[in-house]
Amino acid sequence: MAQLFTTFNFKVLLHLPNQKDLCEAAFSECSGLEMNMAPKTIREGGNNGRQIHLAGPVSFGQLSLKRGMTSSFDLWEWFDKVQQQRNLRASGEIHLLSPSREKTVIFKLSGCLPVKLRAPTLSAKDGQIAIEEMQIAYEHLRILKPNR
Repeated sequence: MAQLFTTFNFKVLLHLPNQKDLCEAAFSECSGLEMNMAPKTIREGGNNGRQIHLAGPVSFGQLSLKRGMTSSFDLWEWFDKVQQQRNLRASGEIHLLSPSREKTVIFKLSGCLPVKLRAPTLSAKDGQIAIEEMQIAYEHLRILKPNR
């Protein structure tokens, strides 16, 4: 029987090469795990009723992470490091957990580059939690199926 996974049971891990884990806080939202393939379409000479699609280049989305702002400035420090070391890239994993937390689907990201960091919207009238957001471009995405 197929295992169902829910969208609220996940964890995000980001790692810089030869350093400790990058994130110290849980994220409330994670989106942008996607791959797109642009097919190359060709037409066979003399055959006007058919076109042929060949596999084309693959592009990847941008990961968007949101979390409540804490006293940890790990994402801000990473953004600063990338400004000074232009080729510094991280790797990442998003673990989608089963309700029993025994099985996981793992989305593995490589070549992660922070491209946008947004501070929380500040408003004295709302009394809401301050949410910070980071967008990360990644070079490759693959999925690891759960162990059975």
